[in-house]
Amino acid sequence: MRRIITGHNKDGKSVVMHDGPPARSIGEDVGGLYEIWNTEPVPFTTKGFEDKADIDIELEPPKGGTKFRYFQINPTPEGVPIEVLNEMAADAFDKIKASHCRVDVSRHPAMHKTDSIDYIILLKGDVTLILDEGEIDVKPFDTVVQRGTNHAWRNNGDEPALLIAVLIDSEIDV
Repeated sequence: MRRIITGHNKDGKSVVMHDGPPARSIGEDVGGLYEIWNTEPVPFTTKGFEDKADIDIELEPPKGGTKFRYFQINPTPEGVPIEVLNEMAADAFDKIKASHCRVDVSRHPAMHKTDSIDYIILLKGDVTLILDEGEIDVKPFDTVVQRGTNHAWRNNGDEPALLIAVLIDSEIDV
């Protein structure tokens, strides 16, 4: 994956700040999450050469901030007991400081809920969005506006599904 991040030089001219892979990633063995960019709480600045994605990966955006990320969902291995899948999911969410987001995993081990509104585009693959009540198939180039609801993704194919997401901190009223 290649990121191209623009910015301004000391004379205010537009330049390429970063050109290459994401500075940080996590969980390549179970799919993968790659930070593309993050912002601090508003107002944020467009100045400087700091790589805003070169920070510890956390699931949720900071209060008042955003996250822009690419992620993949691997197919679920066949024959793995549900207890093992639950342990794998708990470990994965712990690594991204999101154990508290696993509020009800009764429908799927990866169910989670964040205080954010997320704009998601499926780039490649065949996935199902699982909700507390129901599920819906998502095909390439379909978009999902995830509004702070408990959810999980299931890969229905035999290759990784690739998605892009923008997460925006929000107050979720339920």
